[in-house]
Amino acid sequence: MANFFLDNKDLQFHLQHPLMRKIVALKERNYTLKDHHELAPQNFEDAMDNYRRVLEIAGEVCGEVIAPNAEGVDHEGPRVENDHVVYAEGTARNIDAITKAGLSGMTLPYEYDGLNFPLVCFVVANEMVARGDAGFENIWGLQDCAETLNEFASEELKRMFLPRVSAGETCAMDLTEPDAGSDLGAVMLKATYDEKSGRWLLNGVKRFITNGDGHISLVLARTEEGTSDARGLSMLVHDKRDGGVKVRRIENKLGIKGSPTCELVFTNAPARLVGDRKMGLIKYVMSLMNAARLGIGAQSVGLCEAAYREALKYAQERAQFGKPIIQFAAVAEMLSNMKAKLQGARALLYETTRFVEIYKQYGHIAQERSLEPEERQEMKFYNRLADGFTPLVKLFASEYANQLAYDAVQIHGGSGFMKDYPCERLYRDARIMNIYEGTSQLQVVAAINAVTKGTFLEQIKTYEAADYAPEMCAVKSKLTDLRVRFEEMVARVETLEKERSGYKDFHARRLVETAGHIIITYLLARQAGESAEYIDSARIYCKLAESKVAEAYNYLMHSDVEDVDLFKKVGQEETIG
Repeated sequence: MANFFLDNKDLQFHLQHPLMRKIVALKERNYTLKDHHELAPQNFEDAMDNYRRVLEIAGEVCGEVIAPNAEGVDHEGPRVENDHVVYAEGTARNIDAITKAGLSGMTLPYEYDGLNFPLVCFVVANEMVARGDAGFENIWGLQDCAETLNEFASEELKRMFLPRVSAGETCAMDLTEPDAGSDLGAVMLKATYDEKSGRWLLNGVKRFITNGDGHISLVLARTEEGTSDARGLSMLVHDKRDGGVKVRRIENKLGIKGSPTCELVFTNAPARLVGDRKMGLIKYVMSLMNAARLGIGAQSVGLCEAAYREALKYAQERAQFGKPIIQFAAVAEMLSNMKAKLQGARALLYETTRFVEIYKQYGHIAQERSLEPEERQEMKFYNRLADGFTPLVKLFASEYANQLAYDAVQIHGGSGFMKDYPCERLYRDARIMNIYEGTSQLQVVAAINAVTKGTFLEQIKTYEAADYAPEMCAVKSKLTDLRVRFEEMVARVETLEKERSGYKDFHARRLVETAGHIIITYLLARQAGESAEYIDSARIYCKLAESKVAEAYNYLMHSDVEDVDLFKKVGQEETIG
């Protein structure tokens, strides 16, 4: 039987990271929750045993149900009937299987019927679901919207909605509008308070809403009359059972076709306020988007896994000129690079997840009691890392999903262009990943502060100070050289930014990607000291990193302030039509 957890040693490796002891202790409040909840673990070993058992179940559902349904779902897709979404038959079977397996509300507290699992486990499950069907991950993975409710909503709203998520109801985040894509501050969907019902009434249109007909929707709306910026926006929760929302249409997309991307019309749709007014975009959406970006990181790594496995299988089976094509150097090199990128992206994904988990748990604990000074300091430290690493993992994982899907098709040759092989679907599915929840360009904008404020450099030096296996001595020496180059690049940008505003923005992607390549190589080198499985990938990724950093270094160090104006001329001088 296919099991996407048991057949993946890399996933199992990341579940054993030393920080898991700290994470589980925080999540279980030093194992005091067992005194109040029957399902709570007695100790660390008990918790880890429970996590593995559930993830094995999730792996089986992914391998035996979701993956076999993927091609049929891609072909059939969802449809609109009577102003609401009807899922493809395979999607409905997926939801039924995953709900019966008890895989909803994974991270939610026990008191809301959740499993109270660490975020790491949810990301593992997310990745496995995406490996089976990236489109279905968009439906199941949106249960992380419930974490925003858990973090910011009143106790009344938590008790109203969270148990329903734990029972398998689906979620959506209704943010984008026809005239407000990435610029969420321009959202104009109107929320008017109705004194008679004590509810807010929503009127307007939302577009490009993933799983837009979900049972529970978080809606960004304008509650403040006369405003047109972010200060007039609030977060509200809409219950599908209350009505008032119609699905105008489902977008006809290139990929992830099983996931309904909807245009919604709100007509006096009742909703309830989440948290404080005016904080919708400034506070709550930022938290929601960071969670979504981590989710897309997991989705991207899951697709990387699927693409690599499809390419490897085909290369082993396809014979040309009397031998399997995997024996040709060009194909073998492609597969080796694919594996290194896959394991590198996954290393960055789980490092980021651990950072996010620790600071989030301290945030929850702070609502229960005052944090000790060292706890507050630790929360601040991990928050800073999470803020930098979250856009970094979304950037790298989504770009690698596209690269690996491309290479998988290439290894298949002409067959890869046909619908007879899954890699054609993977290629189409991957294309959205470096677009939605913030394009790669916007991830750079979000991550550049971690360059200029020294967050990435400090963490790189922390990795540099650690001990590594003897096999990694050459890799570590090269990484030290790359770190020096990175510092030179940052210094030059800071100097020339003073001469010409915009110089930093011009080179932002080169700086962010340089930091990312160094960090990923260090993570793989660290893993190589724990398992020989990662030695080759660490060496191969180091070669990739050297090449990419050299290109960025040479470009940046020979770039002058005039280059900023040179590239701006394109949009100013050319006209179409």
